[in-house]
Amino acid sequence: MLVPVCLFAAIALFSATDAGSLPRFTDLVTFGDSYTDVVNVYDGGVAWPVYAAGYANITLHAFARSGATCSSALTPRTAPPVMESQIPAFQAALEQSPLQQEQTVYALWIGTNDVGVEGGLITGDAPQGVTIVNVTECAVKWVAVMHGLGARNFIFMNMIPLQLTPLYSVDSHPSLYWHFERNTTEWSLFMNELVSSGNTLSSVLLQALAPMLPDVRIALFDTHALFADIYSNPGKYLNGTAPLNVTGSVKQCDYEIGGGPVGGACPPEAQGTDRDSFLWYDELHPSEQANRIVAREIATALQGDTTWATWLS
Repeated sequence: MLVPVCLFAAIALFSATDAGSLPRFTDLVTFGDSYTDVVNVYDGGVAWPVYAAGYANITLHAFARSGATCSSALTPRTAPPVMESQIPAFQAALEQSPLQQEQTVYALWIGTNDVGVEGGLITGDAPQGVTIVNVTECAVKWVAVMHGLGARNFIFMNMIPLQLTPLYSVDSHPSLYWHFERNTTEWSLFMNELVSSGNTLSSVLLQALAPMLPDVRIALFDTHALFADIYSNPGKYLNGTAPLNVTGSVKQCDYEIGGGPVGGACPPEAQGTDRDSFLWYDELHPSEQANRIVAREIATALQGDTTWATWLS
């Protein structure tokens, strides 16, 4: 993708928001997939938006749905996508209960399924011609669409280093999410390329978009860097009673190629405080402890710039 010179000019003129200029947020509205869904929770406990709402003393309005992608036109799945389902659901709710937009912040964490298996890019299941550019542009478009509905404050969470998850690592094994033949090294390298390209592109596009939207505030939340740091320095973040583990998971189950669990059943999950020693809950999803960390950093970001988030104006 060729980026116009005028786009770089817009970025050069872009500046970070003074933390003191942020309002006191009272409401958090969330969109995304299973990483954010508070109903079908995939971390074995409580989802990060619930923790974040508690940490920040803020009211949560949750629209994220497990299995979602940005748009079913780009990466078709049966789960409710952001554009065709989650935004209309929000619109319907907004008609019943209007929000004070100046004190409301909107968060999006999407992309894991767009680049992943079952309809995603890594397995080549997306419609012909759909690339990481298309799905990234869709995620950025969410900001513009929501702005048109009155939203003014946004937290855009980029993709984590998915090549480090048990599903996409070089040493991955057949599991619930993919138990067919594949070249694990090729998958890991390709996933790294998809995530890195998508995250870089979303940052560029958001910084170009923001000056065009009146009264907008956008926080670029670097979830990728946060998870990379947890992976490299688990002692700073994980606090369970088992040995710290960033390659395995709380719930780990090896599958036969093309079949079910090895031995006919999955082994027991880690229990109690041992669970807080893991970065991953299963082969794809962050653990509850990892999500507590995300929630803590989101709550901090609502008060201004942090290590992992930068507010733009």
